Amino acid sequence: MPARHQSVPHAQQPRHARGLKSHNAVRGIALAAVALVVFGASSAVAVAQRLQSNITTVDVSGLTGPRPSSMAAAKPGDPNAGQPVNILVMGSDTRAGVNASIGGNDSGQRSDTAIVVHISADRSRVELVSIPRDSLVKIPVCQATNGKSSRASSSAMFNSAFATGWDMGGDMASAAACAIKTVQQNTGVAIDHFAVVDFAGFQAMVNAIGGVPMCIPHALHDTYSGLDLPAGQQVLNGQQALELARARHGNVGDGGDLDRIGNQQRLIQAMVNEVLSKKVLTNVPNLVSFLSAATSSLTTDSGLQLQNLTGLAYNLRNINRDNVVFMTIPTGPAPSDPNRLVWTSAAAAIWANMAADKPILQEAAQPTPTTASTPAKTSAAGTKTSAAGGAKSGTATPPAAAATPAAPAPSVSKAAGHEAFTSADNTGSCS
Repeated sequence: MPARHQSVPHAQQPRHARGLKSHNAVRGIALAAVALVVFGASSAVAVAQRLQSNITTVDVSGLTGPRPSSMAAAKPGDPNAGQPVNILVMGSDTRAGVNASIGGNDSGQRSDTAIVVHISADRSRVELVSIPRDSLVKIPVCQATNGKSSRASSSAMFNSAFATGWDMGGDMASAAACAIKTVQQNTGVAIDHFAVVDFAGFQAMVNAIGGVPMCIPHALHDTYSGLDLPAGQQVLNGQQALELARARHGNVGDGGDLDRIGNQQRLIQAMVNEVLSKKVLTNVPNLVSFLSAATSSLTTDSGLQLQNLTGLAYNLRNINRDNVVFMTIPTGPAPSDPNRLVWTSAAAAIWANMAADKPILQEAAQPTPTTASTPAKTSAAGTKTSAAGGAKSGTATPPAAAATPAAPAPSVSKAAGHEAFTSADNTGSCS
């Protein structure tokens, strides 16, 4: 075993690691639901303290560099009161306890799922912004826990930041710190906490709430992830949900990020709606079962203590589904490589609003229309979507400057992964 995979104190490491392939997508899905639900559900301090011991924590405070000035640090002893909270949700490669067959044996580790979860200071909004792994961004100089430093890159795939930290330090703290630093320097958004979830934990959380009800508009098959779902309204168990979240081959997608992200967002939407609509928050056995599954799959920063989020829990407990927004940061094909993505001009407004704790879509305009060179295709959600920005796009011409996408209206059919939507929106019809 290479030295970079040796055991490091206080760092939970994956038993296997792989490279850029798609089979390690989605571990962060469960944590996005946790950011919305677990913190909101753990209103009982005793339960929070009991479950805190399940979480593996690592200290990245000395590795992430200066925080963007747009957001001051929270007051000691009261980290959440009157403050917005930004959590970078990522994934790990560990397969321990996973029932699904997960292939791949590439060296290194990458986090193919990355979601910035923003909780507003007044606790009236939760916004989840997915960052495609193939996005070309600037990777800053990163430091590892062992004192090593990396070289900066002016253009690299976003998920390589996590890999750079892991390869240097061989531990989760180094990997997460480089990813956090990359997000902060490319967005101007200060990341307060990070959370990493594994495959087994995601499956356990889905099973803990009795499965996830979802509409599957047409039969889906992906031999690579093991997905085999018939069409229709059904309840996905943990393994089926994981297979859907990882799928991007077969008839599920074109091999790129956007359709896969769309399915991940639909899964989070379904999990959030299920937890908010069922007895999970009020039934103690269900609550403990769900939280036990959630917290046992997490690695977080040492500052993310459940007992410190009690105030946040009470304020988020009754959040309106119309104020839970999902979106993918706007992208287009990279001029240098049509199989890579670049953030469009609309991304800057999204990040600026988030950094200022404003609704991310408040300056509304229509999304970039489908171009003639990138014909619309049917996504896994059964809606017509543009191939522009997908990893298999057929043109290297960058898109025209895009205005900030329109704020989503509830109960409108939306193409997850390609359009912003709320938890109240319809993202797939089985009628």
